[in-house]
Amino acid sequence: MKNSASERGEADASPHFTHLASHRFDIQTKALATPSVMQLEPEHLASQAGYIHSIETGGTLDGPGIRFVAFLSGCDLRCQYCHNPDTWKLKHGLHVTVDDLMNEVERYADFLIKYGGGVTLSGGEVMVQAAFVESLVRRLKARGLHVALDTNGHLGNHVGEGLLHDVDLWLLDLKAYDEAIHKHVTGQSNTAVKAFARRLSKAGERIWVRFVLVPGLTDDFDDVARLADFVASLETVERVEVLKFHQMGAYKWRALGLDYKLENTQAPDNALLNRVHRQFAVRGLNVY
Repeated sequence: MKNSASERGEADASPHFTHLASHRFDIQTKALATPSVMQLEPEHLASQAGYIHSIETGGTLDGPGIRFVAFLSGCDLRCQYCHNPDTWKLKHGLHVTVDDLMNEVERYADFLIKYGGGVTLSGGEVMVQAAFVESLVRRLKARGLHVALDTNGHLGNHVGEGLLHDVDLWLLDLKAYDEAIHKHVTGQSNTAVKAFARRLSKAGERIWVRFVLVPGLTDDFDDVARLADFVASLETVERVEVLKFHQMGAYKWRALGLDYKLENTQAPDNALLNRVHRQFAVRGLNVY
């Protein structure tokens, strides 16, 4: 998380994610053949149901205040440092409808509103399920909830104008500036990522940037400098979060039979962390 951060889960310092099957989550798995869904035309089915990996009901790391965080399944990137590779495949999650998730959010909605929190949608990558996310965000906003959306930006062209403006805060996970480094880290180009970041800025949308610092992978001095320059060029970035790589998800790679290339990589030391903080801070950015 997701992250994924997004992919936010990739770098969360305390990833207490509980799979929905064992969570106190009053949802029964439903097939798409339920009458309420089957009354819809086929092109609308995807907007009414989706796949959720897990939820967190007291999140404090994914936006302002206390958050209800829903981690969606499915991801278009394959980040080497991902600590939730079990979110990669869409249908490995629990199948739920928008109504299902809204019923669960409703338990906490008044508290979240009263104390300045809200709902964060993370992953995996939320835009893998763009239609579902758009419908869900519309309902959350109608309920008066602050909505944050955590994304890697690679599928930014899936974001319609309605969703763009409905989201109160975009948590944008930037992996690297150089395209070759980005491909090495994630398996994909970052051309679309940069374009989406510029689109958010031009539209006046609030952005919190997240950058996962991995020794030997994302710590190249010149690339961090270029990334910092790029972030500083975006007019609506409120903060940059430099997230320390950790090994807390390594066991998932092994359990899934995946080749985990960072088995021997250590968390960044204070010297490296401070250097990267300074690289962003000297450009006038608020760094956390």
